[in-house]
Amino acid sequence: MTDDDPGTTADDAETAGDSAESGTAVRGDRFSGGPARAFLSSLAADDAIFAADLAVDRAHVVMLAEQGIVDDAVAGEILAALDDVETAGHGALPDGEDVHEAIETAVIDRIGPDGGRMHTARSRNDEVATCIRYRLREDLLAAAEATLTLREALLEVAEAHAETVMPGYTHLQPAQPTTVGHYLLSYEGGIARDTERLLGAYDRTNRSPLGGAAFAGTPFDVDRERTAALLGFDGLVRNSMDAASARDFLAEAATACATLSTTLSGLAEDLILFSNKGFLELSDDYSSTSSIMPQKKNPDTLELTRGVAGDAIGEATGTLSLLKGLPRAYNRDLQRAHASVFAVADDVREAAEVAAGAVATADWAEETLASAAGDGFSTATGVADLLAMGGMPFRTAHEIVAAAAEGIDDADDPATAAAKVDEAARGITGEPLSAYVSREDVEAALDPTESVASRDSAGGPAPDAVADALAASGIELDDDAEELATRRDALADAADRLETEVATYV
Repeated sequence: MTDDDPGTTADDAETAGDSAESGTAVRGDRFSGGPARAFLSSLAADDAIFAADLAVDRAHVVMLAEQGIVDDAVAGEILAALDDVETAGHGALPDGEDVHEAIETAVIDRIGPDGGRMHTARSRNDEVATCIRYRLREDLLAAAEATLTLREALLEVAEAHAETVMPGYTHLQPAQPTTVGHYLLSYEGGIARDTERLLGAYDRTNRSPLGGAAFAGTPFDVDRERTAALLGFDGLVRNSMDAASARDFLAEAATACATLSTTLSGLAEDLILFSNKGFLELSDDYSSTSSIMPQKKNPDTLELTRGVAGDAIGEATGTLSLLKGLPRAYNRDLQRAHASVFAVADDVREAAEVAAGAVATADWAEETLASAAGDGFSTATGVADLLAMGGMPFRTAHEIVAAAAEGIDDADDPATAAAKVDEAARGITGEPLSAYVSREDVEAALDPTESVASRDSAGGPAPDAVADALAASGIELDDDAEELATRRDALADAADRLETEVATYV
């Protein structure tokens, strides 16, 4: 992707032109062939940063002209040639070690030796670092936008099912009754944090390394702030060595995507299990059938969503492993650090969009859920809490309810179950339940709907608590949507500014 070239000077332009005729703009005849040529080249993979490189080239040339480093007329020729290169597309580039070299060669082919002035006061080291950041920030915003779509779907369905009672599980065993709304809000909270991580990664990615050159800066009077502004960066990576060599932003982006994919995998796993239990039915749009068993309806999209997490976790681990042993400043290992991060970010974005669609279109089986909500004596904790609120030590209440649980069957009605709890209380304390609570209150606590309604602490499953959580989450979603829009608008404004400046030369 890059090498340790210190940056072409204005006096080197003619040499660059000669090199283009005999080899490439950077290498010339020397180092331009050999059996490792294909291994060294990243040109095919660089299609991902073709547009980014053209933007970086344009901003750099505009700055060089404004600083008087390159004549306006030459700048205009270079910028016009870059337009031609863009129109022709990545596939029309001449052979090269990477997209940066190929574009420079293409410019020189079009206008002659003056095309080599484009690379004045920069290295491919700071150039590629800028291109990667320029491209990656778009991927991060796209992934963040997908999380907003998913959160919106989760909130809409949670609101619709705020009072739909369902079984809750720990260790995949019936634990306590809850509601579909409360359950979905648990994932909305996790995805909201994923949004924050992606936006934070964007902010640290959106810093310009351009002007750091190979790693030791440049003697030319460049204006690094100007190129940063033209490219929509929020500021600079100040230290020139850090600018050329740092890839921690790639590791952060990969980790943020891996964390999001892990959240998505958990949601997918739950929905797959709930589909198996008959608690919900997925839309046909998010299912498939068997090639041989026509009755099958398989949750394939969610299984693939779950599978994306493996790729994303592997990419985060691979990126960190690649970076862990590298000395400052630039090393060619870095050529392999970014392309797969782009790919994983795209996969995770798509998985989030699929999860949003699956959630939004699933049909929750309310009667089946209500019937299963009390399975496994899942209201036991509510009875123990009731006894504790009546004055009994909680540990004693726990012991009583645990003893009663051995004889309580899912088919028992509340009165029968309450009688068995009373019997256990007499055996352990020598006192009836009525010494602490009424039989009616115990029977109510044994009802899953009443049990849920009693759990009205902040963030709990009671309808009022869920309503409060929905309102707060809705405000946070709107705030994050505004944050995303602000960043997108800033990039669009910068693109317009760059286009306007280029037009003054072409």
